[in-house]
Amino acid sequence: MSKNPRVQTKLKAELGDNKYQSLSTEKLDSLDYLNCVIQEVLRFSSPAITTFRTVTIDDRLPASGAQLYKGDEIMINIYNLTRDKRYWKIDPNLFYPERFQGEDKDHHPYALIPFGGGHRQCIGQDLARLELKAIISRLMQQVTFSDGGPEVNAGGHNQTVTLMPKNVGVTITFD
Repeated sequence: MSKNPRVQTKLKAELGDNKYQSLSTEKLDSLDYLNCVIQEVLRFSSPAITTFRTVTIDDRLPASGAQLYKGDEIMINIYNLTRDKRYWKIDPNLFYPERFQGEDKDHHPYALIPFGGGHRQCIGQDLARLELKAIISRLMQQVTFSDGGPEVNAGGHNQTVTLMPKNVGVTITFD
């Protein structure tokens, strides 16, 4: 939010002026722009950047012709999927939540898999999304984030099991 004041302003407008308003699950689900912001956060800064799967049947990849055999371990690069221009009409290197209201609304279902996909997707993803909605909406009702400036905001990432930002400086102002 600190690097995207336009998004923050639009999100605050959707939430309304009452900063003490209680937000029910139904209300959270009805906040279209909040849902787009969460989708974009998960696309742009997915915590898991790769996943591994075991091939269950012999198969051939249609695009490359590569042969896969039952038992092979394959790595799926989630980060590259979220940045691949073949799957995203709007510049994938741009943080732009509105993509999920427009041209990229009907993206390929496996171009965005922050919780995995198919039969092995995370069973806790609905709870995680609800928690994201509740936390982000409450924060946006109470505070404003601003960029901390270049001297404390060098950027970069630490990559372990998950991808985490490093050298991030944020100023928080209570509304």
